[in-house]
Amino acid sequence: MHILQAMDDPNLFAPWFRDRATWQAWRAFLATVFGLLPETPEQFEIVRHCTGRPGAPPPGQALDEVWLICGRRAGKSFVLALIAVFLACFKDYRQYLQPGERGTVIVVASDRKQARQIFRYARAMLTMIPMLAEMIERETAESFDLNNQVSIEIGTASLRSVRGYTLCAVLGDELAFWQTDDAAEPDYEILDALRPGMSTIPGAMLLLASSPYRKKGALHDAHQRYFGKFGPVLVWKAPTRVMNPSVKQSIIDSAMKRDSARANSEWMAEFRNDIAAFVPRDIVEACVTAGEFERPWSGTHRYVAFVDPSGGSSDSMTLAIGHRETDITIVDVVREITAPFDPESATEEFANLLKSYNISNVTGDRYAGEWPRQAFEKRGVSYHLSSAPKSALYVDMLPKLNSKTIRIPDNPRLINQIAALERRTARGGRDSIDHPPGAHDDLANVVAGVASCIVNRHSVTVTPLGV
Repeated sequence: MHILQAMDDPNLFAPWFRDRATWQAWRAFLATVFGLLPETPEQFEIVRHCTGRPGAPPPGQALDEVWLICGRRAGKSFVLALIAVFLACFKDYRQYLQPGERGTVIVVASDRKQARQIFRYARAMLTMIPMLAEMIERETAESFDLNNQVSIEIGTASLRSVRGYTLCAVLGDELAFWQTDDAAEPDYEILDALRPGMSTIPGAMLLLASSPYRKKGALHDAHQRYFGKFGPVLVWKAPTRVMNPSVKQSIIDSAMKRDSARANSEWMAEFRNDIAAFVPRDIVEACVTAGEFERPWSGTHRYVAFVDPSGGSSDSMTLAIGHRETDITIVDVVREITAPFDPESATEEFANLLKSYNISNVTGDRYAGEWPRQAFEKRGVSYHLSSAPKSALYVDMLPKLNSKTIRIPDNPRLINQIAALERRTARGGRDSIDHPPGAHDDLANVVAGVASCIVNRHSVTVTPLGV
């Protein structure tokens, strides 16, 4: 039984796919992925349009590598769940597995919350279809063990969490938004960590789905390399309404009026032209002294500090300390306390560090109103609000990076955060600098802040809280 037959079988997946018109584009996609012919002339045209190829290939083997680029609400999460269940239940991998070894169909997303949505769909299919429910040996919050030596699991975009598996299939969701402070290029590096797990299973499938983002990363690279070309790698690119005509055109029209650049990406599946890298990674690395993680206090320097407070539940609380030597800005210390933490204990730790560098004043942003000022001042440190927004601090830091007149510690998370910063051009033509969606810039923020304080130490304008 192939996947389209399973979708039509009333004892299997047919209850979820009653309206063939709604699912016509997805049936064309699945036919192409699994080496089948499209079923209708309309599906042939969909294949030609969405692959950029002049026609559908002859039927053959299922593809090993597929890149799916489509707009939001196109239905890709549900289809990924369908493929995960079909591959886990209807393909026999036991001849490739050692006694006691389990093959895994893993769903990888940027975080567990996102991965669980696909897993919920998969759970419904497995538990609501009696013949599939009989295959379940063990169920947990994040996995199913089946009686054919195959498991379905969810995972997150992490170099550590994806290693050690024997992989029958990898289904990656929203690849363009995989972010981690621990990897310079998280999408490439996580995929490199996954591929060895697929190497012992012939025909193991790598299917990566996402709405597009900026013109960078593995998704954009695959589009540039493979779209419109016949071969073992398929790139399928389609706007939301091509894949899911039930989405109202009026919703998309309204989004286009509000912000055409964003809407073109989210609904029309076009890579964004209004977002670019803030600074190349090699420029950032040129400002790092290898092996220098932190500089001790010296009585010959006058130090300044910048803090990015946090309430302790989600974001890190970070601090940077620095000084100037002739025309060079030196960042001596960067410290990070990752969430969750007690804000009072974190403030105590930072206040003691500031005092060890003979610092009695610290500058920070306007986060959380009065509490940072009160928390620092009861520990003998005056807290001032920065008059410049975060984006302006990054703009001020850029010439220092380009001219190599700033020295930053050898801290991989800091380096990754600065290199990941994005420059966005708004509709009015004004640029802003910020971290990518789902990423962090807590360390980058305090380094830019302390660099600004060093340059403007004698003319810096700080705003008392409440003014």
